[in-house]
Amino acid sequence: MITPNHNPWHPNDWQSELKQAFRQPKALLAYLNIPNDAANGIDLQPDFALLVPRGYAQRIEQGNIQDPLLRQVLSLQSENERTPGFVVDPLQEGNAELGYGQTPGLLHKYQGRVLMITTPACAINCRYCFRRHFPYTDHKPKDQHLALKAIAQDTSIREVILSGGDPLLMNDDGIAALIRDIDALAHVRRIRIHSRLPIVLPERVTTDLVTTLASARCKITMVIHSNHPNELNETTQRALACLREAGVTLLNQSVLLKGINNDAPTLIHLSELLFDQGVLPYYLHMPDRVVGTAHFYLDDLEAQPIYEAMREQLPGYLLPRLVRELPGGIAKTPVNFAQKQVLSFQASA
Repeated sequence: MITPNHNPWHPNDWQSELKQAFRQPKALLAYLNIPNDAANGIDLQPDFALLVPRGYAQRIEQGNIQDPLLRQVLSLQSENERTPGFVVDPLQEGNAELGYGQTPGLLHKYQGRVLMITTPACAINCRYCFRRHFPYTDHKPKDQHLALKAIAQDTSIREVILSGGDPLLMNDDGIAALIRDIDALAHVRRIRIHSRLPIVLPERVTTDLVTTLASARCKITMVIHSNHPNELNETTQRALACLREAGVTLLNQSVLLKGINNDAPTLIHLSELLFDQGVLPYYLHMPDRVVGTAHFYLDDLEAQPIYEAMREQLPGYLLPRLVRELPGGIAKTPVNFAQKQVLSFQASA
């Protein structure tokens, strides 16, 4: 059993760590001792830039071009291929007819909840990112006052979801000010933060951040993002323990990705390790059909045996909900295999 150090990090630690991140594929491959003859198919000058913190790179197996963590972050030439059905905006987040983007910085998808785009930046560039083509120039952080004004005027909103990019790439003062502004809106009860940083850059959990989260009026939930058990170690456990001690509810969402976690033992191990580190599995997302990501895609027939094996071996509280997001949907859509079988039987009858 790992005994974590529950002390948060100094506010400058994460920024120093991020400055040392890998930004060139050649530098990352050299660090991992991957020879040139094993690196065929790598895009050395990708349009969607490579960005990998060193602490995350340390968890990648040396010399293994197929490492599941490396596959999440390494730019491949296959990203430049165009596959029918894979589009720039699969969730239609730029579709004004669906009510999205009417206020800069806000996406009002679901009843009672609103998503705020806080920053376009991330600490790691996941190659399967569904917002890799998102028009962030239309949702600038400087327009947050417009977003807050819109939330203040809509008393049906009970929850504000901070997203991006990654909201934890805001500095501590910026996050503190934003949470204070949201706290001042009496009809808002909950703040949800979606962030990959506790996994890829745990040093972001600073003393100032923990103080801000612990002192908020609104109940804080943080949805972290881990796809593979090898992403979890002593450092992530320390960061997550600090967040829990600040009163933050911790959930995890994963994406089902070919070549990374498309087998039941890996996902079962991930759920168990997450629970060991104080996080409940929340969602297992079917991958979005984003242009440049077809090599990660699994369809329902491939997902079904994986999820059924998970359901057989995990207790219900450790089984994430298998979902997909559909444009204009009132919520995430569960992938219901049993229902499909019934419908298929009725159709054949």
